[in-house]
Amino acid sequence: MTGRFNLTAGANFEHVVMSEDEQVLLMASDAGYGFITDFKDLVSKNKNGKALVSVPKGGILLSPIRVNDVASDYCMAISNEGRMLLFPLRDLPKLGKGKGNKIISIPGAKVQAREEFVKVLAVVPQGSSVTLHAGKRKLTLKPSDLEHYHGERGRRGNKLPRGLQRVDEAVVELTPQDDEPIETIIEE
Repeated sequence: MTGRFNLTAGANFEHVVMSEDEQVLLMASDAGYGFITDFKDLVSKNKNGKALVSVPKGGILLSPIRVNDVASDYCMAISNEGRMLLFPLRDLPKLGKGKGNKIISIPGAKVQAREEFVKVLAVVPQGSSVTLHAGKRKLTLKPSDLEHYHGERGRRGNKLPRGLQRVDEAVVELTPQDDEPIETIIEE
């Protein structure tokens, strides 16, 4: 890839994404900010690249996440302190670049000190179940169980049950029309 791009000293590749121009993506940092964008907004004609996501001090860019339906999908954010928030993805702005809006409330000082940050970020289609893995333990939350974690974008979120607050990964289980489950795995 270094043959195609001019990287400045100290820069490195974090994530690589290939898709159709119309594909919608969720772009976010672990500082709790994000936005939705089209894949075509990631493409640059400039060999030096393009500044797309502004990451707050102390934050780290998270991997882009594919979005199937902005109108009905939910954004799920889980912090390393075990707080989980679910809100409609349509509440996030659609931007071509920038910092985005607050997804989950994490104090800036805690992000800079790396005391608190977003550990898991996922897109959850309406009616899907989510299985949380924390060490050797796991918990499957059905759509009715997820209602407890619904809230307004930018809020703090509710605490997960004791013993499941240090989430390592979340598996979103989609149920398509033909009743054959499809799994999407999102890791830190």
